[in-house]
Amino acid sequence: QVQLVESGGGVVQAVDLLRLSCACSETIFGFNVMGWVRQAPGKEREFVARISRSDESTNYADSVKGRFTISRDNAKNTVYLQMNRLNVKDTAVYYCAADRFARILGQPTYWGQGTQVTVSS
Repeated sequence: QVQLVESGGGVVQAVDLLRLSCACSETIFGFNVMGWVRQAPGKEREFVARISRSDESTNYADSVKGRFTISRDNAKNTVYLQMNRLNVKDTAVYYCAADRFARILGQPTYWGQGTQVTVSS
């Protein structure tokens, strides 16, 4: 059974930075796409960032472009989300997600439990 375990969330001040990690219980080469989705209080889940297996190309939501960076460490079976210049609108539960066959994170098969990120002004 695939397990995705997020870590690195917390409470930070605006313009601070955080790095989230998503550790996978098996080789991440088994997933065509991995990434992050977030859900703010009272809102639906929204796509944040993804990284592909084939060429490690990345894609970001407009709201985080230029501030967040997704990366992967194949040797550690871990995906990261570096979040810079955080603002209060980034407050959400951040979920790691993965899919073996899809190219985007529309409806990923695998999900982590989520890690809370709270940004105070």
